[in-house]
Formats: sequence, C-alpha cells, structure tokens
Amino acid sequence: MALPTILVADDDRSIRTVLSQALGRAGYQVRTTASASALWQWIEEGEGDLVITDVLMPDENGLDLIPRIRRARPDLKVLVMSAQSTLVTAVRATQRGAFEYLPKPFDLSELLDVVGRALAAPAPVPAVEAQVARPLVTARPDERMPLIGRSAVMQDIYRVIARLTTSALTVIINGESGTGKELVARALHDYGRRRTGPFVAVNVAAIPRDMIEAELFGSERGGYSNGGRQPGRFEQAAGGTLFLDEVGDMPAEAQTRLLRVLQEGEYTTVGGRQPIQANVRIVAATHRDLHQAIRAGTFREDLFYRLNVVPIRLPPLRERVEDIPLLARHFLEQCAESDRPAKVLSEDAVVRLQNWRWPGNVRELENLMRRIAALYPQDVINDKLVDQELAETVREDGRAQSAEGTESLSDAVIRHIRCYFATGGKDDPVEDIYGKVIAEVERPLIQMTLAATKGNQIRAAAMLGLNRNTLRKKIKDLDIPVVRGVG
Repeated sequence: MALPTILVADDDRSIRTVLSQALGRAGYQVRTTASASALWQWIEEGEGDLVITDVLMPDENGLDLIPRIRRARPDLKVLVMSAQSTLVTAVRATQRGAFEYLPKPFDLSELLDVVGRALAAPAPVPAVEAQVARPLVTARPDERMPLIGRSAVMQDIYRVIARLTTSALTVIINGESGTGKELVARALHDYGRRRTGPFVAVNVAAIPRDMIEAELFGSERGGYSNGGRQPGRFEQAAGGTLFLDEVGDMPAEAQTRLLRVLQEGEYTTVGGRQPIQANVRIVAATHRDLHQAIRAGTFREDLFYRLNVVPIRLPPLRERVEDIPLLARHFLEQCAESDRPAKVLSEDAVVRLQNWRWPGNVRELENLMRRIAALYPQDVINDKLVDQELAETVREDGRAQSAEGTESLSDAVIRHIRCYFATGGKDDPVEDIYGKVIAEVERPLIQMTLAATKGNQIRAAAMLGLNRNTLRKKIKDLDIPVVRGVG
C-alpha cells in the first residue's frame, strides 16, 4: 500500500525543512514548495493526499486557494498555518473549508496528530461544500479586531470561535470580570450566520429581580402609552444573537422560563398565553463557578447543561502575560491622534506591565493605556511613568505593589487566605485549605516556567527542582498546555 503523500507550501525554507523531516519520520511521503502556483499545479495533476499551506506566499494567499481546491478535489483536506495568528485568520480558514488552522509557532506533535485525523476523516458532505464556495467572512479593519493576543491559550479560543461561526450552538463563556466575555460573544455574532440580525446584550445582574422576566420575555401589561404589549429582549434579538451576561445571577423564576426556551424553542410573555417561537442564538456568560452555584441550590443543574453545550473559558490576563505588550500597544494606537504617531513603550515599561497582577484584567490594562496617553506628553512611556500610574491603582485590600516591583509571594498568600476565610463560610466550605492553596500556586508556577523555557520540559524540570517524570505527570494532572515553538 502506497504511503500517503503530503504537499507542503511555505516560503520559509526552515519551516519546509522541519515539516519534511518530521512528516518523513512519521512515515509519510512529502513534497515541498515555496509557491502557491506549484502547489496548485500538483493538485491539478491529482497528486497528494493532504495539503499543508501557509497563508502569505509570494504569488498568492493560501486562503484563496482553499475554495478552488475544494471544488477541484473535494476529498483533499487542507491544513492552514499562519504567523498572523489572529481571530480573523482562523475564521477565514475555517469558513473557506480548511480542515484545521495551526498558528505559528506550532507544536510538531499536535501537527502530526492533526495530519493523522485529517487523513482518516471522511470527505465533506455536499451541504458543507455549498458553504465553502461562499465564505461568510469579509475583510475587517485591524483596529476593529474584537480580540487581541497570540498566546497559545488565545489561539485555542480563536479556533473554537472559528468552528462555532458555522453553527448556531448555544455557548457559555466563563471568565473573570474584564477578560472580554462580551467581545467573544460579539465575535461569534459578527462572523456567524446570524451576523445580519441584531446583537442584543443583557446584563442580568443589573436588572431588578422583579423586572427580569418582563425584560427578557416581554409583558402584556403597560410599556407603551396605549397600554399595548411590551416586547422583551428575546423579541428584540429575533434573527440574531441574545447575549446573557452574568447569567449566574439570574433568579429562579427566570431560570425556569429560560430553560423552557432552550428545551422547547418557545416562550410566553409575562401575562400572556400565546407561545412565541424563539428565533435567537443564545450566548451566555458568567464570572461565577456554576458548579458551585448548583451545589448551593442557586442555579438549576438542568439549565446549566442546556447552556453548557459549548463552554469557552477566557483566561485572566495574568495567565497570558505574553499578550500584554501586544494589547498595550494596540490600546496606545487606538488613542493616537491623527497628526501624531502613537506613544511607544520602553522595554522596562513592558516588564513592569508584565509583572503587575491585573485584577481588572484586559479592561484595567486598556484604562491604564488610555489614561497614560491622555495625561502625559512623552512619546516614550518608561518604567517610572508606569510605576507612577500603577501606584495610583493600589487597592486598600492589600493588593499593594511598590514602584520597584510586585508584591511579595508571602504577602500575596496572606491576602489570598484572608479573603478565603472572609468568604469561605458563604460560598465554599472552609476545608482542605492547604491543598487548595498549593493547587492555586502550582499551576501558574509550572505554566510560567514552561513559558520561560519555551516548552522545554527538561529545562523546566531542572529549574523547578523536579524529576522530569514528575513534571510530566503534573502537566497532565493539571491539564497544562505545552507548546514547543518552531519557525
């Protein structure tokens, strides 16, 4: 039986060499080229069982090739890799028919796994082909990019969002305040099938409990001067997306009504009897631990599983510090005046920003950059200026960070345990404190060490003082992603 042949197109010689060697060792035949035209010639001649292509090549964009490939050879899978690493790239690749999108730098073991899945996967059904011929995504200005970040965790989120834009599945987004949950919801809407319909956002926590049902589902009583019915947010979002922010704060009565919508696809207004067909995609978000809320009896378990069709966890900014320089520069560019270039960050300033804990996450970083851009005339933002502004944001609850650096680890632990004792009796039983504190320290410690060693587990184990096998087990038990960069 002939070995599968993989066609690789990338104008970077080092990438071609790495892929050729890795795929060859895995038992595949490999043909490589630096041009899209040569790749297309091979495809027209019937060569190859799988295509791996870069996006930006000298003669043509790799994404533009995908619809042509799918029309000429529908059974030929295409893997797209790109150094752009943006949400738009992931969405375009997915909606044009790519089997998978891999950002550069990529993990070779992950790529080999994707290659195996692609070769084993059946040919697409005709319905998908019709969609591939007419991509959903159009060009969008860079400054309107909904999500910024090139960290591994954000690349995973981009790929999930890209896949979800071709469906209407219910999504629940979990993340701390300020991580960008509404931005994810808007991206799902703006790039999805319902993008021509309305996007309606509702902060459930901001609506009085006695008004929330009428606000969501409408009311037959009052609302208009003629005494007619008052439309709710479900009706306002018809044909589009309804974003339920802080759904974990929804009262029990409204939870029951929402469950019916998800189960039956219909609802009734407050005081009404006639069922109304629901025509919305529901995207929910919360900063709460809904599993804990279920145990406490404040959130319905059956509703949770109806909402939790596709969960997305947005990491806090402190878990993706490599994205901080990119985010900070993006916000500074947004603040730039038309007749002056954007302010720039010195290397020391970037270090200061990456050392901050960011309790307010991306929103806090954005506010800081906007404040600095407005209040200071300097074109270069140095570490002293950043320290000065960060000092103004120090909280009275012990989140102190001096102008010379971050709070000590012991101070952070003391603050954390103090907060735990203060709230433990209400939200969580005060038990197994030792295990919980160790668990919270261990995961970020290993993550940051792996990031510092660029995924080299031997070096990371040495730095941590752990046996390599022990480190591997901890990585697996704590579900820590490891990305080894190439290219």
